[in-house]
Amino acid sequence: MALIKSISGIRGTIGGRPGEGLSPLDVVKFTAAFATFIAKNTTRTSRTIVVGRDARLSGSMVCDLVCGTLAGMGFDVVNIGLASTPTTEIAVVKECACGGLILTASHNPRQWNALKLLNERGEFLNDKEGKQVLAIAEAEDFNFAEVNDLGKVYTNNTYNRKHIDDVLALPLVDVEAIRNADFTVAIDAVNSVGGVVIPELLRALGVKKVIEINCDPTGKFAHTPEPIPENLVSTANIVRDMDADVCFVVDPDVDRLAILGRGGMFFGEENTLISIADYVLAHTPGPTVSNLSSSRGLKDVTEAHGCTYTAAAVGEVNVTTEMKRTGAVIGGEGNGGVIYPELHYGRDALVGVALFLTMMAKTGKSVAQILEGLPKYSIYKTKVELQPGLDVDRLLLNVKEAYKNEKITDIDGVKIDFSDMWVHLRKSNTEPIIRVYAEAHTAAEAEAIAGKVKGMILDMVK
Repeated sequence: MALIKSISGIRGTIGGRPGEGLSPLDVVKFTAAFATFIAKNTTRTSRTIVVGRDARLSGSMVCDLVCGTLAGMGFDVVNIGLASTPTTEIAVVKECACGGLILTASHNPRQWNALKLLNERGEFLNDKEGKQVLAIAEAEDFNFAEVNDLGKVYTNNTYNRKHIDDVLALPLVDVEAIRNADFTVAIDAVNSVGGVVIPELLRALGVKKVIEINCDPTGKFAHTPEPIPENLVSTANIVRDMDADVCFVVDPDVDRLAILGRGGMFFGEENTLISIADYVLAHTPGPTVSNLSSSRGLKDVTEAHGCTYTAAAVGEVNVTTEMKRTGAVIGGEGNGGVIYPELHYGRDALVGVALFLTMMAKTGKSVAQILEGLPKYSIYKTKVELQPGLDVDRLLLNVKEAYKNEKITDIDGVKIDFSDMWVHLRKSNTEPIIRVYAEAHTAAEAEAIAGKVKGMILDMVK
């Protein structure tokens, strides 16, 4: 059993003893702590919290506990049912709610679930706010409402369609162009909530031929749910035998987007944001932002359009904070997370699908041709296992000193930028490891520089 407490919420495996897994008692405790935090900090006059969930097996049980606890804390609950993370974020704003809870463990396997915490803007709590919630939970410093002050639970199943309508209304989404292109589009939704909303979105965009793969929202994930190439071999094989122009793959809560081309060709999750940004910048020039561990390709594309790129610390809330500061027109993360502020400040696979299909339709390019026009990079990811008691901060300082003649960024671990490659080292918040990511023009070069820096760390440990 596992239970992980972090600033973004609480996640864990279902079952086991309280405090060791995500038990019903833990769900109630952290929900009550979140409600207490919201009551103290919201500027809204209403006492309403939105709850949405993905389709995983424990979702209904956890949702009942969360909704009941919020009502017990004196909040009215708008339960939007099976809904993606970005849909829930949008619903918080449309309901003028005090906050929101998304019940999803994102790309984790089906035995996991989580409570993800949103503020009244439909955005994730920042570091300071998240720590306040954890402190309230640790102290069990919350009071349940008297009987006359209990909240009510309302069901509203309209938000998937409202989200779709908002996407269709975006100026850079061209439904007529997509309809006229007569695409055949496949979607792999790993048997979660994407199977509900993405096919509906595709048909609303004018796609007549939709191939549904793993779109039954049973929560019985058809493959390991993180949408990365090693988990999509079976999907690629299915697409290879079909005459699809493009296949979109989403994770269980639909905030990450991976793309396959004809014949099951992997487009690369890093290229999701880069390609869509290229399209957006061609029509609405402006700054862009991604995190330090994302591809340099976004910087290259941004500068090619005469615009400015900025890197943020890893974490969606850090990216959105930097996007607001710089007035970015698009940003996100290299894991397939596209953030398009014209709609809202959250990773959103729906808007990614719509913008990518519009780009294909208006340029007449295939997925392979779009890939050919992007900067050529390869990312290699590895890690260093750490023994208890090691001073990780000291190790990172030593690496920083060793490469002091290179460009160093230390807002999140240590990133070393060379002229034609980079390495990023950062301490994990959930595991005793240092993550080592590297990018270069070839896979061999990326692996070599990552191996060199990893070897340096191992020598220091010895």
